[in-house]
Amino acid sequence: MPAGTDIDVVCAIAAGELAGEVVLRTDRVIAFLDHRPVFKGHVLVCPLPHVDQLTDLPADQLPVLFVEVQRVAAALPRALGCTGTFVAINNVVSQSVPHLHVHVVPRTRGDGLRGFFWPRVRYAEGELQAYGTLIREAVGE
Repeated sequence: MPAGTDIDVVCAIAAGELAGEVVLRTDRVIAFLDHRPVFKGHVLVCPLPHVDQLTDLPADQLPVLFVEVQRVAAALPRALGCTGTFVAINNVVSQSVPHLHVHVVPRTRGDGLRGFFWPRVRYAEGELQAYGTLIREAVGE
């Protein structure tokens, strides 16, 4: 678990040690309502085996997790009458739960969610290509 955290809420809910409104459970994935939702019906979809963040999830488990993310995303409009969903993952920064979790948030046009308010920067001359090279090398391209 990341430093400064005491409890893995996902593992505790999965073990029945902490109450959670579980909406889906398989032998590899659990999904439950976020107790502090962006909008009502906000679901967290998580691998059952403990994994801190996306980069720690074994590659063969990505399809297992995202099939269930897709299933939840498809279910929310039917269940709640929303128009669509917002799907997101935080890794370390803004990750309040020390266990990989995918947010599936119900969305409706005009719901007031304005997106991210990240500061924007510009690349200096030559920086775009330099950053591209660094990232391509890191991913092995």
